[in-house]
Amino acid sequence: MDEAELETLLRELTPQVLGAVVRRTGDFTAAEDAVQEALIAAARTWPREGIPGNPRGWLIQSASRRFIDEIRQERARRKREELAAQRDVPAEDVEEKDDTLRLLFLCCHPALTPASAIALTLRAVGGLTTAEIARAYLVPEATMAQRITRAKLKLKGMDFDLEPSEERLRQVLHVLYLLFNEGYTSSGGAELHRADLSGEAIRLTRMVHGLLPEWLTGVAGWGQQVQGQVTGLLALMLLTDARRPARTGPAGELIPLADQDRSLWDKDFISEGLELAVDAFGRKPLGEYQLQAAIAALHDEVDRPEDTDWPQIVALYDLLEDLSGNPMVTLNRAIAVAMVDGPKAGLELLEPLDDKLAGHYRLDAVRGHLFEQIGDLETAAKYFSTAARRTTSLPERDYLTTKAAEVSGAGRKPQ
Repeated sequence: MDEAELETLLRELTPQVLGAVVRRTGDFTAAEDAVQEALIAAARTWPREGIPGNPRGWLIQSASRRFIDEIRQERARRKREELAAQRDVPAEDVEEKDDTLRLLFLCCHPALTPASAIALTLRAVGGLTTAEIARAYLVPEATMAQRITRAKLKLKGMDFDLEPSEERLRQVLHVLYLLFNEGYTSSGGAELHRADLSGEAIRLTRMVHGLLPEWLTGVAGWGQQVQGQVTGLLALMLLTDARRPARTGPAGELIPLADQDRSLWDKDFISEGLELAVDAFGRKPLGEYQLQAAIAALHDEVDRPEDTDWPQIVALYDLLEDLSGNPMVTLNRAIAVAMVDGPKAGLELLEPLDDKLAGHYRLDAVRGHLFEQIGDLETAAKYFSTAARRTTSLPERDYLTTKAAEVSGAGRKPQ
């Protein structure tokens, strides 16, 4: 196993190992430190001695021992040492269940604010660095580090369970949605997407979806709605991720939806996603994930972009905008309206967003595309250039810079 393969294996195992150690110890901060030491030990010894037969068990055992060793060094915490020692399990007896989902639910505990829950989940389950999370949420790294530290301290001693409450499930779904989005379109850096994050979000959502029947047994009132939302979220992820192979060119350059080679789309994901989307849409009341999945399905079910049912997409965005009030939904609705009623109609819908999305690169990028369609190439180039300066994603910046140069050159009259 080469260095890259070892790094991938350790990354996949980290949330599972952290979940197991947190469940045993009840101390998030100390468990995370112990797991990091175990990962360092594995990175040093496995290339030399070989991958153990049960790498997950090896890491759990190693982290558990380090946790206990740390406790033994602090006399004032003698009672904690005894409790941890009782929980120590030999490597050959490590249970095979995956604690990642339990870790996810712990990170989404109602005791945390939504902002803290999302940050902690992205750190502990998603594997993002504190700097990446801070950049995604436009706050200083030190501020984000403090937020994550406070969240871990607040969870100390909390029950490590899978409580089927509506509030908890809604928070979990929101975090999974954000985790997928960060993986599908990275907020910054040289890569357009991070398949490890989007893949992990899909895996965890599958786990939630698979556990729903058991969770919802005897639950009245909101079971049908939750089933629809979870199914819709999984459908949305699959239908969106299906396009990933065609989103970038040979050099990693961004390829917009209308220009993608749809033969490269993942047909298995599309087939599964369409089936789930139909199931989700049949469960009332409709929620945001069901509507977004229906929109994604309309894009994925046609082989040519010109066959897309844009009037139906506009109708779904109307419902989604009324339901969410999210300015990004309004932005996407403006694009759909422009496809039906022309670019001027789309531009009119963007005007109220100047305050709500002030400084956001996507607002400038959409305006650039719509002015290009009108034929006002000078204004289009201005907006493309502004959008390029504001995005922190290098592939998006390169694409927008190229668009600005293209429309600017096309707009120059020959002398």
